Amino acid sequence: MGDFYTEQLVKKQTNMKDVVIKAVLVAVTIVSFLVMLMFPFGILAPVAMIVLDVIMFQRLKVEYEYLFVNGDLDIDKIMNKSRRKKMFSANVADVELLAPVDAAELRQFQNARTYDFTSGTGQAKEYALIVSGQGELKKIVFEPNDMIIEGFFLMAPRKVIRK
Repeated sequence: MGDFYTEQLVKKQTNMKDVVIKAVLVAVTIVSFLVMLMFPFGILAPVAMIVLDVIMFQRLKVEYEYLFVNGDLDIDKIMNKSRRKKMFSANVADVELLAPVDAAELRQFQNARTYDFTSGTGQAKEYALIVSGQGELKKIVFEPNDMIIEGFFLMAPRKVIRK
C-alpha cells in the first residue's frame, strides 16, 4: 500500500548518426539492384537488403522507459514500440549521486563509464546518476521527471542534488 511507483516514457530524437545509417542502407540497396542486373543470382542481394532495411529502420525508432519502484530504477529501451530490452537497473543503495549534468559535484566522476538514455533534444532537464557496482562506476545520463527525482530524494536525501 505504501509503494512508490512512477514511470516515464522518453522518445529519442533522430540524430545525425541515425540519418547517416539510413542513407547508407538506402544507397547499398540501390547498388544491390544494379548488381541484380549484372549477375543471374543477384536477385538475392536486393531481397536481403530490403529485409535488412526494414529491420534497421525499425531498430532506429527508439523510446526509453524509466520505471522507479520503491528505490529500484529500471531503464528499458523500446524499439519500434514493439520490442523491449532492459538497458539498466539499479537500487538506491548502489547510487553514489544523482545530480544535474552540469553540477560541480559530478567532476570527481569524470572517469566513470557513461551511458546516455536521453531524448537527445537538449531541451529537457538532464540528470546524471552515478552508480557503483561490481567494482565499476557508471554514469547514467537520463531525463527524469520530478516524481522520479522526488522518489530518489525520499529514499536517499543525501545522495540527491536538485536544480
